[in-house]
Amino acid sequence: MKIICATNMPMVLEAFSTLGEAKILEGREISATDVRDAEILALRSTTKVGRDLLAGSKVRFVGTATIGTDHLDLDYFAQAGIHWCFAPGCNANSVSDYVTAALLTLGERHGITLEGKTLGVIGVGNVGRRVVKKAQALGMRVLMNDPPRERSQKSGGGIQNPDPRNPGSETQDAFVSLDHVLAEADIITVHVPLTKEGIDKTYHLADSNFFSKARKGLIFINAARGSVVESPALLTALDTGRVGHVVLDTWEGEPVYRTDMLARVDIGTPHIAGHSFEGKVMGTVMVYRETCRFLGVPATWSHEPLMPPTLVPEMTVDAAGRSDEAVLREVVLKLYDIEADDGRMRDTAVADDTIRAKSFDRLRKDYPERREFQYTTVHLKNGTAALKAKFAGLGFRS
Repeated sequence: MKIICATNMPMVLEAFSTLGEAKILEGREISATDVRDAEILALRSTTKVGRDLLAGSKVRFVGTATIGTDHLDLDYFAQAGIHWCFAPGCNANSVSDYVTAALLTLGERHGITLEGKTLGVIGVGNVGRRVVKKAQALGMRVLMNDPPRERSQKSGGGIQNPDPRNPGSETQDAFVSLDHVLAEADIITVHVPLTKEGIDKTYHLADSNFFSKARKGLIFINAARGSVVESPALLTALDTGRVGHVVLDTWEGEPVYRTDMLARVDIGTPHIAGHSFEGKVMGTVMVYRETCRFLGVPATWSHEPLMPPTLVPEMTVDAAGRSDEAVLREVVLKLYDIEADDGRMRDTAVADDTIRAKSFDRLRKDYPERREFQYTTVHLKNGTAALKAKFAGLGFRS
């Protein structure tokens, strides 16, 4: 059995070679010729998978090691009898770590104290729930908006796609309307899938109407999908001061993103919020296990013996005479230098669309190893019990 695997999936060859003849190819370059004799595809979001790629092939199962599925033509899969899976929750910790680092960085740059600020979280699924928890650990008031989950909760249904890395996370939450979030939030962060139809359409969710209702000086973060934001509307909101600061990890039209947008945002990164080492490994693991389930064979391969030691197993920090936020910032930004990600993207923001797009993909493919907060133990000197609880809320060990 031939299996085509995309690059940027750690341990993918080790996993899928146990099932057949596995071949690794650049995700954006996988062609119809490449997959003609393949039965299984294991990939990420850079590969667009639909009729053009699969017609006439032997492919019967497609697994994407991502939480998003907008790169998959699920209607065609249904017509062609192709089974598929995705990896919800695989990088939830990673994205919430990213948002935490972004918030603390903006706080330092602009003299903003996060504690007491109101954060609006739009989309409270696997990622959003983690963002909520970490924002609360920072002392923020959190408003949650998620119409599909709110309807499901009211009807007595369970939470869709509970986080596989956080058993028992299926709690009941209090949701508010989008208008409520826009009216009260100092900061809004978006964590929704990209959908183009239906009552919960998220395509261009953040449009001119969205920003017109927001509090003046809003801090806006998008680490979901680029097309959730209408780019001209965001630029206008920046021009008018309706939006004060922006963090973008996902870009409309990526990998061909707008350089004028990058020039205006505080932090711009190349769709790597979910690219922690653990997040990518778990994406591979989840697709491998679902492939085994589809094939009806036992999942005998394990990633655990191959996991390298964490880069920073422990840190000691002295809190004497310092604010909680300053201490938290020191630890978080030593573990994850988000400004370095921003700098690398700006260094490659050339005018030529083709070169810029290739650089965007290369930054993702060659992304430095980043480990999640939860694998570092923090030894706190002269800290209060409250500060220790905040570190625990951000996921650190103690």
